[in-house]
Amino acid sequence: MTKTIALSFVLAASLGLAACTGGAENNTTNNAVNAVENAAENAMNAAENAGNAAENAANVANNAANAM
Repeated sequence: MTKTIALSFVLAASLGLAACTGGAENNTTNNAVNAVENAAENAMNAAENAGNAAENAANVANNAANAM
């Protein structure tokens, strides 16, 4: 009887540790996914900003040509 109770406690503790470990892996995975998504969004924003800068430069050049 004592061995059965002790085995039950060991099993419960093992399941508890396994549950905690899975959460840490999920957090690590979520953090990695968020980092990749943020990097992609930042790259898209940088490309859009570069396009806007080029368009602004073209407008400045057209305005200078029209002013002559």
